[in-house]
Amino acid sequence: MGNSYAGQLKTTRFEEVLHNSIEASLRSNNLVPRPIFSQLYLEAEQQLSSLEVGSRVDNEEEEEEEEEESSESSSPPLSYQMKLPPEGCCTTDGFCQAGKDLRLVSVSNDQIEVPSGFLLVGAKSPNLPDHLLVCAVDKRFLPDDNGRNALLGFSGNCVGCGKKGFCYFTEFSNHINLKLTTQPKKQKHLKYYLVRNAQGALTKGSVICWKGAEFRGRQASSGPCSSTLFQPPESSGPTLTSTSELVPAPNPSAPAGTQQTGTISDHLPSTAALGSTVYNGKDSPKQQLVKNNLPALTRPSVLGTLTNSGPPKKRHKGWSPESPSSTETWNLQPNLQTPNRNKNDVGGLSCLTHSTLVGPVSSPMVASGEPVSVPDNLVKICKAKPVIFKGHGNFPYLCGNLNDIIVSPLLYTCYRNSQSISRAYEQYGASTIQPISEEMQLLLTVYYLVQLAPDQVPLIEDLEQIFMRSWRESHLSEIRQYQQAIPQAFPLVPSQIAPMTSAQLPWLAGLAASSCNDSVHIIECSYSLAEGLSEMFKLLIEGKLVKTNYVVIICACRNRALDSCIVVTGKYQARVLSESMLTPAEYQKEVNYQLVTGKVETLGSFFSTLCPDGDIEVLLDKFYQENQGQRSSSLSTSVNKPTALDITGTAVCTSYNVERHQLRPFQLAVAQKLLSHVCSIADSSTQNLDLGSFEKVDFLICVPPSEVTYQQTLFHLWHSGVLLELGLEKEHLTKQRMEQYVVKLDAEAQTKFKVFLQNSMQNPHTLFVLIHDHAHWDLVSAVHSLYPQAEPSVGLVDRLLNCREVKEAPNILTLHVTSFPYALQTQHTHISPYNEIHWPSSYSNGIDLYHENKKYFGLSEFIESTLSGHSLPLLRYDSSFEAMVMALGKRFPRLHSAVIRTFVLVQHYSAAMMAVSGLSQMKNYTSVETLEIIQNLINSSRQCPSGHGFMVVLRIPCIPLAAVAYERLYHVRERLSLADNFEIILGNPNSGITIGKHFVEQLKIWQKIEDAEWRPQTYLELEGLPCILIFSGMDPQGEALPRSLRYCDLRLINSSCLVRTALEQELGLAAYFVSSEIHVEKVVVNDVLESDPEKLSSTDNEDEEIVTEGSTSEKRSPVKRERSRSHDSASSSLSSKASSAVFCIESSPPLATPGDIAKSPHQVLSSSTEDNANNCERQRQKLEKGAQTVISKHLPAAAEQLDSKQNIKSVQISINSSSSPFSSSSSSSAPTHNSFVLQTSQCSMTKASKQPPIVFLPKLVYDIITSTDSSGLPKSSSLLPYHSVMWASSFRPVMSKMMTCTEQSLYYRQWTVPKPIHMDYNNRNEGRMDTFHPRRLLLSGPPQIGKTGAYLQFLSILSRMLIRLTEVDVYDEEEINIQLQEESDQCYHQPGDMWPDLETFKKIPFDYTIHDPKYEDASLICTRLQNMNSEDRSMGRKQEDMYMRRQTTRMRLSKYAAYNTYHHCEQCHQYMGFNPRYQLYESTLHAFAFSYSMLGEEIQLHFIIPKSKEHHFVFSQPGRQLESMRLPLVTDKSQDYIKSPTFTPTTGRHEHGLFNLYHAMDGASHLHVLVVKEYEMAIYKKYWPNHIMLVLPSIFNSAGVGAAHFLIKELSYHNLELERNRQEELGIKPQDIWPFIVISDDSCVMWNAVEIDCSGDRKSEYTWTERNVSLKQILLHIEATPNVTHYALIGMRKWSSKTNSGEIREPFSCCHVHDFIMLNVDLTQNVQYNQNRFMCDDVDFNLRAHSAGLLICRFNRFSVMKKQIAVGGHRSFHIKSKVSETPVSTAPAQYICAPDSKHTFLAAPAQLLLEKYLQYHSHRFFPLSLKNYSHPVLSVDCYLNLGPQIAVCYVSSRPHSLNISCSGLMFSGLLLYLCDSFVVASFLKKFHFLKGATLCVICQDRNSLRQTVVRLELEDEWQFRLRDEFQTANAKEDRPLFFLTGRHI
Repeated sequence: MGNSYAGQLKTTRFEEVLHNSIEASLRSNNLVPRPIFSQLYLEAEQQLSSLEVGSRVDNEEEEEEEEEESSESSSPPLSYQMKLPPEGCCTTDGFCQAGKDLRLVSVSNDQIEVPSGFLLVGAKSPNLPDHLLVCAVDKRFLPDDNGRNALLGFSGNCVGCGKKGFCYFTEFSNHINLKLTTQPKKQKHLKYYLVRNAQGALTKGSVICWKGAEFRGRQASSGPCSSTLFQPPESSGPTLTSTSELVPAPNPSAPAGTQQTGTISDHLPSTAALGSTVYNGKDSPKQQLVKNNLPALTRPSVLGTLTNSGPPKKRHKGWSPESPSSTETWNLQPNLQTPNRNKNDVGGLSCLTHSTLVGPVSSPMVASGEPVSVPDNLVKICKAKPVIFKGHGNFPYLCGNLNDIIVSPLLYTCYRNSQSISRAYEQYGASTIQPISEEMQLLLTVYYLVQLAPDQVPLIEDLEQIFMRSWRESHLSEIRQYQQAIPQAFPLVPSQIAPMTSAQLPWLAGLAASSCNDSVHIIECSYSLAEGLSEMFKLLIEGKLVKTNYVVIICACRNRALDSCIVVTGKYQARVLSESMLTPAEYQKEVNYQLVTGKVETLGSFFSTLCPDGDIEVLLDKFYQENQGQRSSSLSTSVNKPTALDITGTAVCTSYNVERHQLRPFQLAVAQKLLSHVCSIADSSTQNLDLGSFEKVDFLICVPPSEVTYQQTLFHLWHSGVLLELGLEKEHLTKQRMEQYVVKLDAEAQTKFKVFLQNSMQNPHTLFVLIHDHAHWDLVSAVHSLYPQAEPSVGLVDRLLNCREVKEAPNILTLHVTSFPYALQTQHTHISPYNEIHWPSSYSNGIDLYHENKKYFGLSEFIESTLSGHSLPLLRYDSSFEAMVMALGKRFPRLHSAVIRTFVLVQHYSAAMMAVSGLSQMKNYTSVETLEIIQNLINSSRQCPSGHGFMVVLRIPCIPLAAVAYERLYHVRERLSLADNFEIILGNPNSGITIGKHFVEQLKIWQKIEDAEWRPQTYLELEGLPCILIFSGMDPQGEALPRSLRYCDLRLINSSCLVRTALEQELGLAAYFVSSEIHVEKVVVNDVLESDPEKLSSTDNEDEEIVTEGSTSEKRSPVKRERSRSHDSASSSLSSKASSAVFCIESSPPLATPGDIAKSPHQVLSSSTEDNANNCERQRQKLEKGAQTVISKHLPAAAEQLDSKQNIKSVQISINSSSSPFSSSSSSSAPTHNSFVLQTSQCSMTKASKQPPIVFLPKLVYDIITSTDSSGLPKSSSLLPYHSVMWASSFRPVMSKMMTCTEQSLYYRQWTVPKPIHMDYNNRNEGRMDTFHPRRLLLSGPPQIGKTGAYLQFLSILSRMLIRLTEVDVYDEEEINIQLQEESDQCYHQPGDMWPDLETFKKIPFDYTIHDPKYEDASLICTRLQNMNSEDRSMGRKQEDMYMRRQTTRMRLSKYAAYNTYHHCEQCHQYMGFNPRYQLYESTLHAFAFSYSMLGEEIQLHFIIPKSKEHHFVFSQPGRQLESMRLPLVTDKSQDYIKSPTFTPTTGRHEHGLFNLYHAMDGASHLHVLVVKEYEMAIYKKYWPNHIMLVLPSIFNSAGVGAAHFLIKELSYHNLELERNRQEELGIKPQDIWPFIVISDDSCVMWNAVEIDCSGDRKSEYTWTERNVSLKQILLHIEATPNVTHYALIGMRKWSSKTNSGEIREPFSCCHVHDFIMLNVDLTQNVQYNQNRFMCDDVDFNLRAHSAGLLICRFNRFSVMKKQIAVGGHRSFHIKSKVSETPVSTAPAQYICAPDSKHTFLAAPAQLLLEKYLQYHSHRFFPLSLKNYSHPVLSVDCYLNLGPQIAVCYVSSRPHSLNISCSGLMFSGLLLYLCDSFVVASFLKKFHFLKGATLCVICQDRNSLRQTVVRLELEDEWQFRLRDEFQTANAKEDRPLFFLTGRHI
């Protein structure tokens, strides 16, 4: 085997090629084989180069191929021992041994030097599946576009380290660290060409077409398989390589039009049958082939020998004719129309839409080389094409009449997959658990085939489950031991049961088949399958297999592996299986071909001969001529009757009542669920959705390219009023304007979508919701839609919705809406399981969750009706129709069954029309079912006075067949003069609805439409029209049907393509709402089908069993009831009146006959469709602002919907007011009803709308729908969920009957993977944690249940919520006590003055009166200036209103607002702590101590200072100790810096406090300190990591706001002193240091400024406007006040919408300031806040500051808005008993008690108890003062709130203080609160008291109380009693306060 040149002629090889070529020539019909020598010699230009390197091809290459091919058998591959790398070299994956990075992502932008003649290619490493390694390879060793002419051997360079001259791929693979476990082969690992894109970056190009590598047939023993396209047995299922790898280079000489000719590689999975990829920018060979051979598409032809496409690679090997390069073609018919269904569409019947294999199929093992000849006229003799399923081992050549057979690798694939051990056991090292043996697989297959009924077809899912159960049962003990994960010292011993041998297999198989009446025939052959196949063909020709449906051929020898195949010879089974292998496009093309070529004419002529009186046409013509005049006139009279009746005032049908626009509780609940999911995305920490930054909602709804669906969506949108509600359109909305919000996904969709994207980019503050309705419709990858054959709309969803702009836009939210979400629930899905919303269930544990007046009737209820024994089922099949179809199928074996079925059904409909019209002899030529349909349809309009009838839907998926059916039925209707009786409508998805003028007029009368141009555009508008709707199109596209639907005829659906979605969407057409008040319709749902989410989703209750009302599941026998014969309606008599049958539950009384049932009152149903969007009144109501409508009374207000979780049960939706008063009654026997109502009850439409429609199915589909699997689920739910996904493994658990929708979603997410044609195929992990898109949601719910209404309502409440998010409730109250102000004409400043003049301001008297509305219930402060005769102080609120909610108004947040923690925007990120320079939470804790004499101890405060804020502080250099907080100079002038530090005391508001001042400060630099209590430090730090915190000492944990104010002020003064000392050393005067601080409440949200225009003629005239301004502007303005340091306190007004010009006439006031103040800590050094106070501490401080002679200035031009915050603040103090653990509220009267009494002590600070008690019960201490405003209580040195009915007079005892003149004023009481040494007896004796006035002295303890009485000589004027002593209700350790009361003598 020495080395040889590649181009040298080799004798052995020459003989092989010559032999194969001659053999191919002999079988060739029309193709010229390629010359032999061109195969053996390379092209001339390649010979020289081959000489250079060819000699290097040594034994290593041949051994590699031998090993690889031997490893391709079912035995495990031989392990490859890789040479150890040299010491010290790099072994990292993705790097070469020199340590250089070779990964494409790393070097894509590098300039790589490529030698001449070399190409850059990408190598795949098994350890780096997501990366390509860049290599430079000599292009002579790479194949051309056709996969040929590659030199053997290898020559390549390393692009990383530059090393050149690698002559062996083994050596090269070691250098680039591929770390292979099998022999390195360039064909395996060099995958892609690499090309430069437009930006110059290196990217993955087209696949390297290694012709022989991936599709070479196996030389070894156990059956053909591919080592690249299927996983080895260790893995759990077929995983496919990328799309482009799967497309082989087809033989260019194969005619593209050959149908079912030629074989496909056995191991080629479905994905290989996709369209082709783009080869180097050119059309692939296949595409050129399609273009050049279009005429060949029209007729099938037998494919002869294909040309040999390349030389064999080795000398001593046979060239496998099974390789596609030799004898196979892989395309049946190019997938021209719908690449969204590829050939791996696992059809229900056996995943049977795999690539069809027909033609010369070869076996490399047949030593004799004798092919098996397929006999001529096989189809003619057998009446069907036999389908041969390859099984185990090798398969022989077939030659001869290859067009009459079909060969499929499907069973082989199933066997291979089932031998892979599940991943679940790999982690336990389950190597000892052997897969199921080949012999057992075949025996189980025989068992399965034996038990199939004669009319059943094998399902691949059934077989997989059988294998799974068998494997599990045989290895149960091992599996259990592995599951327990006990460490094993020794491997487990394999099962003790002796395995079945090959010799036993034929005998056992024969034994199994002996009981089946020869339906399964076993052929045993001793040498090869060839003899068995020959015998089988012989038996077929001889007619000995007439009763046989399946032939199993077994070749089992002791010394060789098992060979087997299964031939389906049953006519019915073979036909169904062969047709199931066609893709939908091929199916349509085949049918079209048969129609165009006239092959169906034989069928038509056959039908003509059936008529007893000759040709049917003759009969029709004769009937027409005889009856034309008389019949048409009578019919027109009857049809026009309603108009006549109406005019004469006689009875008219009142049943016509369309309640389409009612929002149901279900829809509202789903809308709110959607909203909560959106909020949870926004609330997550990922910052993926910032709801706070959006001001409005916009949307675009994408629908499939169906004109009816498009118009239907526009119809819902119009009636929902959502466009007006969102503010997107004005009142006069036109249809043209509305159309821009709905896009039909057709060729013109891109224009609208581009506009949508542009709008989203231009409006970043608008949230755009992209709604993808009917989202399962087109999921084709955009890559696969680029082929010339593809329809323009295919792949649009991927191109548009998955484009980069949509994915990356932060303001686009994508919502997929579908009834069949399975295809969006794969391993590669974009949608997080947490973002799925499932339609909720109506019932939970027997409780009606949502009060609905209609009950949904979906698939599970239809199935349930088949189990009920009391009535006719809703699902039926037609046995006589099926029998006729089967008989004709045998007679016309070459016609597609869809053609036969359609012609038979049309014949039945025609005959039924003739029979009903009077030609009774035609009854025998139709079926009972069809006759019933037509009879009821024609009679329906006659029974109703207005001519109402019902709809019959005739579903014909194939559009050409639908057109044929329409023409034929239309013709028969015309000839029978039934044209005015009922309409026939051809429903084509690509066009609108066309109906006759007569019927349009009827609809306009019924619907009261006056528009002359009106035409129905949706099926919903055909309500009540008697019609046959021929519903065409391969898939329904979301069209909704009216509630007058009575029959849904699905007998023509494509029963061969059985996937769950396809089946369920066909049955979804019949989904319906019936009135839940009809008791007989209450059905037990015990077989819950997963498509009907009768379970709540994970956000609700997951663990409940759902049973609809009237449940009797506990009474139901566990044994499944035998179905009644009425399922086959043919067995029922015509008189059964199935159309009016009603259905009872099993537990209903047996006496309830249909007659009894008819007497029960029924209610007319509302629409069965998804149009229940909103009440039709809403659009008008939206425009009438504040209109109180019916809905608004019942629906909670927007705020309540969002803020409080209301029980949805309480939401009552009003019935449309246009409902007829008679619509709820249809009884025909009640004596009270008059004839008017009796006539109404005859209306067929009314009857139809009270019962679900009757559905007719093909027998095959009926059996699948109604049969259940082992878990009790309908069999349909275990089918493959969607045609473009596949199972991840055959070893998957069975779906459980009790799975909720969420569990079902998780099941599909684990066990399904998308095929390469699926748009999610490439959505794999690329180094990220997950592949979910954060702003993508999925709404799923049963068909026709109201999803459109739900998502439109969602848009509405989302908009309301966004508006609500941009709004706040601010206090809006008028100032109080205005009438007590001095009415002075004196004007101190001009209205337009910017700042106060100091000298002028000193002249303004201080206004003691409190005007802040929050102190409305506080004591009035009296002065001599007030009118003391105001006996009846006008109470702002009555006593009972005191605790009512304060008045607020809703305000839109401006751009200068302060925000809480829920606000996120890009500008705030750095401010809030999301700064990349600093780690989150990176801050330091600093202690800061100072002494204060009043407290008698040193105060220890702590600062938490983030790193980003340290520049505001001064630290000592060595130890980094905090020294002081930097203060600016008075003289500093800067427009970008706020000089005053802002302190905000806060408690309980870590989330809701408005601490984000970034926008309020307009980005200006400022110092902001949060003042928090010690126990709240951690939570505040968590929410506000970038804010400075001042932490109060622990002794203040229970203190009030006074303590915070006290410490802020004292700390600030201490800091001022430190800064003066520090800066004095720098030469700065102490008085130049800025002395002000700002103390702000945590609820200040916005600030306003009044702009005054004084341009009037007189100075007193002015106009003013108020606008929102930034806090920065206000502070800078105040800080710039002249002589600002002379003011002690500066504040501003509280905002009110009722502010009048009188309040701002004087721009500056000397009065109390609150909420937001600038405090001069220098001037107020000797005036302290009272650290004990909880309430009114600011009033107390203001009074003491004024009495000290300090100036308090209020800027009336500025105002602050305060937000209403319902949590935290003073509300956080709860007064409760200290003894009882249960919180019991204590009345304020219990806050004080007698000392030493056994009173219940309270757990609250003594000061709080005192203040609360005085507020509510001070009249007990001061009875004379009650409402006695002329004689106030004298309060010395403090202000305490004694309640609104008592006035106080404040005086200061300090020397030189400013007090009001009290001469002549008689006081009704005296309050001495903790009085200090300044209060002396002589001071008190200046004041005069009424006789009987009361005194209250308050001290810290009883001792102080006595000392105070003595020191102040109180006993001289006041009388005291022992019982007049009290204390706060505190325990001794809580230091209560003590009171002493006395009476003036």
